Amino acid sequence: MQETTTEPLAPTGARPTLMTAVVMRREPVSGPMSRWQAWRWVLADVVTEHDMPELAQWTAGPGPLQIDGPEGASGDADAGTTHWLYPGFTVELFRDDAEGYYLNLTAPQPCFWVMWRPDAEGDAAPTLVDGEPAPMPQIVTLSYHDAGRWLDAQEKVDQVPASARVCDWLAAFVNQHYQPEPKRRQRPQSFQTLTDRFGNPVRISTEAKRKGGGNPGGPQGG
Repeated sequence: MQETTTEPLAPTGARPTLMTAVVMRREPVSGPMSRWQAWRWVLADVVTEHDMPELAQWTAGPGPLQIDGPEGASGDADAGTTHWLYPGFTVELFRDDAEGYYLNLTAPQPCFWVMWRPDAEGDAAPTLVDGEPAPMPQIVTLSYHDAGRWLDAQEKVDQVPASARVCDWLAAFVNQHYQPEPKRRQRPQSFQTLTDRFGNPVRISTEAKRKGGGNPGGPQGG
């Protein structure tokens, strides 16, 4: 998806928000796998209200919206491939997650992360015009920490690159709210506690040995 303007986004209010939509691509499966699975779904894009101004008026509906024809956008090479739009996802920026946004911005390719489920369950599960179950995106984020938590929970998480305008918008927030933790001065090795091989503290004494009853191995007086 190509952007229609180059004006930078700017944080507004105490909690900046950005309306987005998820684009999923359904493409035919070729080869032996097609015997068991005719189609597969992949994350194609995340578009913002600045890419598609009409997103501001759309809300999440009972099913996705097809945004191209069944022949695909590139002709015969993409025959059967279709793209489906899921509107209604708001990306919010939180001050206590500024580090998560910073880690995203400093990665080689800043991105959106989308947590989605291939097969939605229940009566609200969306379906396509041919009756095939449609996947269901759950949430969109720009936080590295959010994505990590979802992956730890064994959720399906994919990513797509964030545009330069979105990165500028995110950077303005990070520059205002992210405070790196100060590096603690490392304690010199000479001041660190000595321990034995079992981890117990070791006490070293420099006091002279207590004098006993003479040298046990020396001659005895008579």
